[in-house]
Amino acid sequence: MPNNTRLLANRPVSAVSLGCMSLSHGYGEKSSDKHCEQVLSRALDIGYTMLDTAAVYGYGHNESMIGKFISQRRSEFFLASKCGFGQNPDSNPSINGRPEYIRATCEASLQRLQTDHIDLYYLHRRDFTVPIEDSIGTLADLQREGKIGALGVSEIGAADLYKAHAEHPISAIQSEYSLWTRNAEIEVLRASQKIGAAYVAFSPLARGFLTNKLHDTSGLAEHDLRQTMPRFDAENYPSNVSLLPAYVKLAQRQGCTPAQLALAWVIAQGDNIIAIPGTQNLDHLEDNLGANDLMLDAEVEALLNALINEQTVHGERYSDKAQASVTTEQFSAEHLQ
Repeated sequence: MPNNTRLLANRPVSAVSLGCMSLSHGYGEKSSDKHCEQVLSRALDIGYTMLDTAAVYGYGHNESMIGKFISQRRSEFFLASKCGFGQNPDSNPSINGRPEYIRATCEASLQRLQTDHIDLYYLHRRDFTVPIEDSIGTLADLQREGKIGALGVSEIGAADLYKAHAEHPISAIQSEYSLWTRNAEIEVLRASQKIGAAYVAFSPLARGFLTNKLHDTSGLAEHDLRQTMPRFDAENYPSNVSLLPAYVKLAQRQGCTPAQLALAWVIAQGDNIIAIPGTQNLDHLEDNLGANDLMLDAEVEALLNALINEQTVHGERYSDKAQASVTTEQFSAEHLQ
């Protein structure tokens, strides 16, 4: 199989695929309808073959844009969506993994997406009040009914992954992975390989940090989710920015952009890894896809690993509140010393 293609539920998808969240959610204002159409259509035109969305992104807006603008091109892309977050835009999204809620979310997503089938459907977060086997069992029922294809899980650790897989085969686990977020390397990346699941890496550009375009976080929008993340605060971010000059030099040595270097590193870490960077920028959309065909120089990779890793990055990836909602493994204090 070519280096730029990965198998997901026995179907080939581009190793760099598209995370659609930023069109509706998380990083300031959502895009206009016209711009959403431009981004989604252009993504398909240039070779993105998997689109990743979720019911909670823009509280349905993200799925609606996909349904409105590219549902007529449904055969051209592998569609992934997610359930398990609350849908009330007037309050913080709550985690809900009850069977009846999962089913209702799926039915609503199918309508918004204007399709009768979602190729990969994730449990977005596990609900600690519901056995994970019950949530996964409902997804299995939806699969038997033909409404979804493969099953996935998101932001869980290896122990929960094995529990979910014992209930029904899991085809993908989605969690954060990049040069500056290495938690997957503790256990869950190996676990995904062991069960034969794809590892879908969100935020492979470190939420913009590794693009070398965000040097000052003071201008972030009020509702930008990075406002809640310790790595981007006034205490930690200047130390993280100090890593960028050497990083940019490595990109120049590789002959690529900083974003391409970050993405090439991610997909080089395993033949089951798919990166899903998101962007609202059409130029960045094309730039990111260029990493699909980039062969990372071994010496550059070694220097990258030494430069940016869990010991050189300052600050936790999540606030305490956000961390409490996931079961992804964390590095011990001793490891970080």
